[in-house]
Amino acid sequence: MRRVSHEAVSGIIAMIALGLVVNVLVMLTALPLVLLLITTDPMRSWPLLAGAAVLAAPAVTAAFRAFREHAAGGLGPVRAFLAGLRDGWRLSLAVGALVVSVVVVLLVDVSLLAGSDLAVVTVPLLGVLTVLAVSVGLLALVAVAEVPSARLRDVLAASAVLALRRWYLTVVSLLIVATQAALFVNLPAIGLGITASAALYLAWANSRYALRPVLRLDEVTA
Repeated sequence: MRRVSHEAVSGIIAMIALGLVVNVLVMLTALPLVLLLITTDPMRSWPLLAGAAVLAAPAVTAAFRAFREHAAGGLGPVRAFLAGLRDGWRLSLAVGALVVSVVVVLLVDVSLLAGSDLAVVTVPLLGVLTVLAVSVGLLALVAVAEVPSARLRDVLAASAVLALRRWYLTVVSLLIVATQAALFVNLPAIGLGITASAALYLAWANSRYALRPVLRLDEVTA
């Protein structure tokens, strides 16, 4: 049997350490959202959840920054996460506020129109727009992690265009997010303590690839 190289073992250990550190840091940074999800009924506490989701956006961006630095052989997980918070918190909050606001308005419209005669047409359309808003938000947070100095208008425009143009990658990211959400609902301890960073990493890698046309990643890093 072939022996596993020292580099391979070191790489595996580094990935495990990255996942554990990012899990802890995301949970701490997004603690209001985590506590609300665990202790409240989302159907009743959704206004608080919406606000907490906005505040959690910088934590997601910081996690993406940690993944980026790891892939490039840059800062360690803790320093990269803190750098992501420092550099991207303003733009992340703006992205989070816009996306959450749009999603809330769309979902409220769905609940209001669900019993109307137009529900057959309007509800699926509003559902598609909600999914699109989430997709744009995810791409935008990845873009912020890559280029924290970018303008909000440019980030949202590029994310919207690429979410539609590279729809097949968008679908993959949404499946990752949906799987993690389902796991959290059924097994919250595992969803928070183990798989959160793995889901974020997969979503980041897929979204980063979707953003290649505007980020020119082939010129920046491997």
